[in-house]
Amino acid sequence: MRRLGTEEWSGLAMLVVALALAGPVLFGHAATSVPRAWWIALFVLVMVTLLGALVRERADLVRHALFGTAVVASWAVVLTAPQVGLMPVLLVVIASVSVYVAPLRVGFVVVGLNTVVLVVLVIQRGDGLADALVGVGFYLLIQLATLLSSMTLVREQRLRRELSQAHVDLRAASALLTESARTAERLRISRDLHDLIGHQLTVLTLELEAARHRDGAQARDHVERANRVARDLLADVRTTVGELRTASSDLTEAFRQVVRDLPDLDVSIDVGPDVQVDEEQTAALVRAVQEIVTNTLRHADASALRIDVAAGQDGVVLTALDDGRGFRELVPGNGLRGLAERFEALGGGVEFDGAAGFRVTARVPT
Repeated sequence: MRRLGTEEWSGLAMLVVALALAGPVLFGHAATSVPRAWWIALFVLVMVTLLGALVRERADLVRHALFGTAVVASWAVVLTAPQVGLMPVLLVVIASVSVYVAPLRVGFVVVGLNTVVLVVLVIQRGDGLADALVGVGFYLLIQLATLLSSMTLVREQRLRRELSQAHVDLRAASALLTESARTAERLRISRDLHDLIGHQLTVLTLELEAARHRDGAQARDHVERANRVARDLLADVRTTVGELRTASSDLTEAFRQVVRDLPDLDVSIDVGPDVQVDEEQTAALVRAVQEIVTNTLRHADASALRIDVAAGQDGVVLTALDDGRGFRELVPGNGLRGLAERFEALGGGVEFDGAAGFRVTARVPT
């Protein structure tokens, strides 16, 4: 089960508060200035449009239209239930939710218009001047406080996402630098092989060639020297092979370095023991993990991400699947397009599927 996003939690909390406010009318304990069925229809319209505006997958224009409808309908709900003392709290809910749908300046406009509605309400109820000023002032302050606190929460969550994304980028760069250092070490070892072992093989060949043209003790001296050279050569080969083993690529460690210490996402990694890739392929896979994790943090509202890398008949396959919201119609951004281009340049490809969570399948031939 995927984790609910901030907007969805806000929507659920708003629904609970709104139902509590509407309880007296819904159960017939408070009168309305319009038929109760019409008032309930208006109240349902507020809930449906406001919840619809919180769905991030919708186009901005649709979300703004739904939110505007919810605002106007909430005014009608409040003004047609003047005897329900806490009903103006619905306007506070509207103001606090506005920051999830529109810019902060729109939220201040909503607060101002809500305050005008409250003035109309106290006039309609015939409250005294002192009570009216206290009531309107109280709700104005509450609206501003909830609006600003919601804005602070939204900014904090955005900063956390940006920090996590920067963390992933930094880890990916570190992993690629580590792999580059390993490649440089392998190049150094290859030069040592050429300079040291190549020289020893030359000496060994000359000693054996000299032994072929000598008899008796002279030939034996050349053979003994050739034997010592061969033993030294064997020791050097063993040392060099050991260094090559320790310098080989470790995809699991590279991936774990990218995803280490992420505060809001549990990432599991499984790399098959028979996966063998070169430096260019390693770089492509690490960059793929970086882009997948960044997109998951930014868009998916997921709590878990699983990454598997396996060797098949056609090459190496990376599969990543999160438990987030998925998508109906994917419009790839620069990151996903760059990811696909990177694998296509290596002769492979990338597929995306958002039916249940977001799945990325990347293939690279070996």
